[in-house]
Amino acid sequence: MARSLERQVAIDAARAAGHLLQAELRGARRIAFKGPSTNLVTEMDGRAEELIVSRLGQAFPDDTILAEERGDRRIELGVAYDPNLDQLYVAERGQGATVNDRRLAVSSTATLDESLLTTGFPYNIRETRHTNLREYAAFAVRCRGVRRLGSAVLDLAWLASGRLDGFWALRLGPWDIAAGSLFVEEAGGCVTNLVGGALDLEAPAVVASNGRIHDAMLAVLRETRES
Repeated sequence: MARSLERQVAIDAARAAGHLLQAELRGARRIAFKGPSTNLVTEMDGRAEELIVSRLGQAFPDDTILAEERGDRRIELGVAYDPNLDQLYVAERGQGATVNDRRLAVSSTATLDESLLTTGFPYNIRETRHTNLREYAAFAVRCRGVRRLGSAVLDLAWLASGRLDGFWALRLGPWDIAAGSLFVEEAGGCVTNLVGGALDLEAPAVVASNGRIHDAMLAVLRETRES
């Protein structure tokens, strides 16, 4: 692999953070808020992030790290670990995407009405006008169902694995979708902004799909903007 060192360091850091979270899952936790009362953060969020940042910093001291709890742009390598299912997702540009070393491929679902979608809602839903509720209502009556996993990177990982057919979100951070967008692209899917243009990680409103239903998803979003 062209990025074997970066790949292995990222995998090791993701697994270590996942094991840390699993070990503390049933323990007492302190819960705080980032901004609005709907945006919860536990001490374990911070500790897991600190572990990852520390490992990356030791391996690549000259690199700058952008992370959620602190504050040419192509994603070249993405790694995510789901400790609950012990599933490690890895994608490298031009090399494909895998879960536990098994190659990922998006679904073959051909139409929106046959599709299973997923989305998320903004933490500041009580204050923002971009609630995603109109979009949710529009998709809910046009597809087989809309799920919410609660993690954008897992939404995109499941899309890349063919479990889901499409995903959209109006407000995310770059850390939410950087790795996941590469999973989808390398699995044969499509990732754009809300109007079909290139994804901007600095303002990540996103539509992702298996590619076959992408135009239909964009049309629904266009309809909600114009109504």
